[in-house]
This record gives sequence, structure tokens and C-alpha cells, in this order.
Amino acid sequence: MDIRKIAIMGAGHGGLAAAADLGRRGFEVRLHARREETLAPVREQGGIAVQGVQAGLVPVPVLTTDVAEAVAGADLAMLVVPSVAHDFYARALAPHMRPDLPVFVNPGHTGGGLHFVRSLREAGYADPVRTCESVTLTYICRKTGPASVDIFSYVKNLKFAAFPGRHADELFAAIRPLYPEIALRSSVLETGLTNINAVFHPPGMILNAGWIEATGGGFLFYREGITPAVGRVTEEVDRERLAVARALGVPSASFLENFYQAGLTTRDAAESGDISRACIESEPNRSIRSPPSLDHRYMHEDVGYGLVPFAAFGDLAGVETPAIDALVRLASTMMGIDYAKDGLTLERMGLDGVIPDGLHRFVKEGRADG
Repeated sequence: MDIRKIAIMGAGHGGLAAAADLGRRGFEVRLHARREETLAPVREQGGIAVQGVQAGLVPVPVLTTDVAEAVAGADLAMLVVPSVAHDFYARALAPHMRPDLPVFVNPGHTGGGLHFVRSLREAGYADPVRTCESVTLTYICRKTGPASVDIFSYVKNLKFAAFPGRHADELFAAIRPLYPEIALRSSVLETGLTNINAVFHPPGMILNAGWIEATGGGFLFYREGITPAVGRVTEEVDRERLAVARALGVPSASFLENFYQAGLTTRDAAESGDISRACIESEPNRSIRSPPSLDHRYMHEDVGYGLVPFAAFGDLAGVETPAIDALVRLASTMMGIDYAKDGLTLERMGLDGVIPDGLHRFVKEGRADG
């Protein structure tokens, strides 16, 4: 499978970064956004202004709000959107999907591919589908304006899997020319239960809520916000995540090991066992400021589509997750949103009725009956 034409769905931080990076590297990029006002600054500027691992003004041949135009003739559809948007794009893509169009959920976080396929089926698409996903976004990046983005680095040793898993080798070979740092893992269960954003973003947001609201996010989220106390709560969340993975027979490593392997901290910090120190010594994250409010994807995505499915997998495995449950409850109270109900449940991942013994078969074959 030779991928040259790529439909990038989403024009936020990651979407602009992907369009600029891949466009600069010679791929034919189409960039889709839901609203024309999101694309207008790129049109007016004549492309995306990028700094960092790429530099300059990168033209984008196709800028569109029309899903059909974005994917027509494309070799790959790449969803570069928050997890909360996976359902929208599945339903928008359903009339235009075809069996020869793979979908790269970048990032999948926890259960992204499962959720996308469930929503695609609910929208009426019945033909074969191949998805793949990275556990986190392929870039450390931030938009610096409506048509500009800084790409600080690529994520290293980026965990990658496919759903159904029987397509993993084929999709890994196809995506690796785009992102050489991807590392094929056992299944989307392994990538999903390695979602580091869900481990440290919710404690960082919830325990810094007063500081965020008082300053409008006027501090460095990782270097100043992940204090020793916040780090200890993060460590407890990580212990529960690892217990769930072990009970389900899913390979996993600690937050600190994953953080280091992704190129996000120093070896000494990772080996110290101190999550706060690891965040302080995170060079790619050193200048990233706190979200300006609690109404942010670090809450909505990383609680509702991170901690909630962690707890759901815990229920499936018979493992209690009290720290995770407490954070979900606190976030729900703070935001007035019932994340446990409205987040990514087993049902929304298509896993309702799947028993633990059939889970690995399901993620490999796309069905529980083998």
C-alpha cells in the first residue's frame, strides 16, 4: 500500500502540524475542517506557517469543509481531532467510506479506533473497514495563530496498533513512511491502556483548578503544575491502570517508562520514580502553558475518553479503580457533566456483551465469535 494522498480531518494543533509537516515532505494533503472560518486564514495566507522541525510557509492544495471532497481519491483518511469528535467524523465519513480507504486515528488515545468503528456501523456503513491508531498525537505542537503552528518535536517510539488487529502488519508498513517513529504493539488494548495523557492531565487540571481559574492558565502546566503532590496522585492513577492491564493480560509499562520512551523526559528523571521531576525535566513540554480554563480537552477528553474507559476496562476485568473513580467524580462535579455516563463506555467502544476471555479475539478479528 503506497500512501501519497492524505485527507487530514481536523485543523486544530495536530491537524495544522500534520498538514504542514506532510506537505513539506512531499505528500499530497487535503485539509478538512468543520467550519470555513477555520480554513479562511490558511487560504488568505497561502498556506500554513510552520516553525520547529519544519519551517516556512507550506501551501495546502485542498482546503475544504466537504468530507466527500477531502476523501475523494485519497489513499488515507487521518483523523487528527480530539476523541470527542470521533463520533462526528465517523458519521460524516460513513456515506463516503470505501473498503480500500484505511483510517488512521491520530491519536486514538483509549479506544479511539473501537469507538470510530462502532459509530461508523451505527451510521450504516456495513463494508469492511481498517483502522489504525497511535496512542498519542504524532507531534508535540501548538497553534500559534489561526494559520500557524510550532512543531517542537515528533513523538518517539510511538505505540501503534490496528483494529481489527489482523491488518496490523499491513497498516504498520503503510504508515511508517509517514511516521518512522511508530512502534507496532500487540493490539489496540495495549495502546489504549498506555494513554499517558489520561494518567497525568486530569490530576494536573483538577488539583490546579484554583490556579487555572484565578490566572487564566498563567503558569507552565508541566513544569509548575505537576508538583510533588500532583505527581503522587498521578502515580496512584498509574498503579490502577497497570493493575487493569495485568488483569486483562495486556502488556504495559509504567507512566515513567512510557514518558521516557516517548522522548518526553530524561533517563535520570524516569529512573528516579518521581513523576513531578519527570515533568519538570520534560524538554519538549518545557514552554507549554496551562489551558486558560477548565473547559478544555485536558478535562473533556482525558477524563471522559481516558479515565472513563480505564474504569470501564477495570469493571470488565473485576479490578477496582478508586483513584480513577474519584477523579471522574470530581471532574463531573466541577464541570457539571456526568463523564461516567457521557464518556467512552464499553457500549460506545462496541464492547458491551464481550466477556474478558473474548476481548483479545474481538480486537484481533473485529468480532467476538472469531
